[in-house]
Amino acid sequence: MKNLFVSSALLAASGLAAAQSSVTVFGIVDVNVQRGSGSVADRNQVGSGGIGSSRLGFRGTEDLGDGLTAGFWLESGINVDTGTGGTTNTNNQSTGTSGGGSLTFGRRATVSLAGNWGEVRLGRDYSAAYYNRFEFDPYGNSGVGASQAFVGALTGPIPTRVSNAVMYFLPPNLGGFYGLFQYYVGENASNAGATKDDGTGGGLRIGYKAGALNVALSGTRTQYASTATAGDITSLNLGASYVFADFTLMGGYYREEVDTLTGLTGRGPQIGGRYRVGVGEFKAQWSSYQTSAAGNPETKKISLGYVHSLSRRTALYGTYARVNNSGGATTSLNGAITAANQSSSGFDLGLRHSF
Repeated sequence: MKNLFVSSALLAASGLAAAQSSVTVFGIVDVNVQRGSGSVADRNQVGSGGIGSSRLGFRGTEDLGDGLTAGFWLESGINVDTGTGGTTNTNNQSTGTSGGGSLTFGRRATVSLAGNWGEVRLGRDYSAAYYNRFEFDPYGNSGVGASQAFVGALTGPIPTRVSNAVMYFLPPNLGGFYGLFQYYVGENASNAGATKDDGTGGGLRIGYKAGALNVALSGTRTQYASTATAGDITSLNLGASYVFADFTLMGGYYREEVDTLTGLTGRGPQIGGRYRVGVGEFKAQWSSYQTSAAGNPETKKISLGYVHSLSRRTALYGTYARVNNSGGATTSLNGAITAANQSSSGFDLGLRHSF
């Protein structure tokens, strides 16, 4: 990471009085060669984000005195294999997807004010329920090894992030307890009928982290008009990790409910870990997700990986994963196509550089 400190002369020229301010440019460039195998068709491709989503970001803080700080965070996803930008969702609904051709700050775009009372953050950021999905996944929900309990989840248009949000984070001095409260809006007109509340919702996360233990409960509920395929989505999950010297054990249980006209639920666990050996790190995970759709489709996944650090910023990696489908599920990996109740496998071989 590279810190670009704003000089006192520039601050004076702009009429600002803060003595300690900074802006940081940061990012990850992660590209890999991918292979996907399925019962119908295989695929070879070059991809981005095998162990960490590629991104370019800018963040800054300003010390306002008396323990008060202001800050901003702008972070854009990048598809390194094609040179395009990531996407965002402007209203937490299927109609809000945009970007993909240029720099779009869809990963995070926030401004905040923080003190010994906590932090208020406004803008676009992770949903409260998503924190447990990536924090307790050894792959951070990146690449072919990502948990099936995330990949197959019934999370609708906002699987990871919410826009138009107001968030409050508890202060870090609560004896290990931490928390997040969140409210976000779909910004529809009041005369939009049954869809006027679409994309509006809220969430919370409460956790405890002390020593080797980290455990958190989180959930969100987002409103959508009820149809045969859509409805209010409620996500609840519990995640935990424990550090045994060089080995970290982690896992969680995840459940979604969609209030369609007939009702639809999905659930699944994950358990995995990371083991550090010198400059290397081994990763392994088992995960599963099943829904109440016709046949009760279920996909079980095993993921194995290794990361070899060439330096603090650069690493080589390889990940292998395999899924087994039942109940009519057709999940496949890395762009392959597989028939119902058949298996699929895939691997990533890549290079990641962070700055």
